[in-house]
Amino acid sequence: MAQVFDHVLVTQQGGIAILTLNQPEILNAVSAAMMRGAMAALDFIESEAKFRALIFTGAGKGFCAGANLTTAQASGPIDAGAMLEQVFHPFLRRLRDSRMPVVMAVNGPAVGIGMSFALSGDLVVAARSAFFQQGFSKIGLVPDGGSTWLLPRLIGLARARELALLAEKLPSEKALEWGLINAVTDDDQLMAQALALAQKLAEGPCSLALTRKLFWDSPQNGYEQQLAEEQAAQAKASQSEDFREGLIAFREKRPPRFTGK
Repeated sequence: MAQVFDHVLVTQQGGIAILTLNQPEILNAVSAAMMRGAMAALDFIESEAKFRALIFTGAGKGFCAGANLTTAQASGPIDAGAMLEQVFHPFLRRLRDSRMPVVMAVNGPAVGIGMSFALSGDLVVAARSAFFQQGFSKIGLVPDGGSTWLLPRLIGLARARELALLAEKLPSEKALEWGLINAVTDDDQLMAQALALAQKLAEGPCSLALTRKLFWDSPQNGYEQQLAEEQAAQAKASQSEDFREGLIAFREKRPPRFTGK
């Protein structure tokens, strides 16, 4: 049974939580209310020990069409900077700091902040019909949601500038060719592909949380600092039940049965 939050649904399949933005009539353009719903959904997911992987997707034909500017305009003058710091940045930080791996299932347009959401996943799978777009310059804004940090590191400075300055659509196939995402699949196979990846992650060891943090931290670290972070993470991982199970399974020549502890 689905857990219902403001414009957000949470369903489950075994140890996998599926967070779905749920305002398909506007392609899941995000408002402050939707972000409150998404934060509450993450609170619920993180509180359930049974969940060991997260899929993030959108209902209907859109992943996320960016910020819902219609709602923002209706409430008075827009302070986009305040909206970022008060509404969107806390959510992006929650995704970054998730205790479980995150698979993004991009089922349609991922525009503006929606593109930032999509690229915050550990693995990103897109439907063939999906596209990515830095649409900010079309309405006189600058890229946000961490996209000026993420994009140069994922695809290089030249392509990042191209996406931001020209604001053209990037089809999923080209996004894959550029190394921006991990896989493209037929539209009707998207969730099956995302679930298959999430299942592998859900069956993995607790060290996956440490691994994803190392990769998030690495771009701003020097070599020596990253060595130190790896050492600290490895010391923690080596004390886990999963590591002990991994050693036993290796000796017994069988697949490990990790519990996430």
